Amino acid sequence: QVQLVESGGGLVQAGGSLRLSCAASGRSISSDRMGWFRRAPGKEREFVAEISWSGGSTFYADSVKGRFTISRDNAKNTLYLQMNSLKSEDTAVYFCAAGPTFESRWTHWGQGTQVTVSS
Repeated sequence: QVQLVESGGGLVQAGGSLRLSCAASGRSISSDRMGWFRRAPGKEREFVAEISWSGGSTFYADSVKGRFTISRDNAKNTLYLQMNSLKSEDTAVYFCAAGPTFESRWTHWGQGTQVTVSS
């Protein structure tokens, strides 16, 4: 089993930046695809970004493309999300997730970290 713990959330003004981290423990995530999701107040959880096991492929939701960057450091067993040019609509709880490569499902989730963007 792998445990995922997010950190780095907080309160930031619109236009600012934050960097989220997701530390994995229990086993290596170097063979997993990893992703970030978010749930805004009163809304369903939505996909934000995904990265392949090697970091060679990334995918983004249209709403964050060009502003957010997903990355990973397999040596540190850690996933990152650099968020720039933050908007009030980015306010949400952000979750990291791990899933098997070549499958579409996500098998492990973190507990989430709150990001609040003030306008």
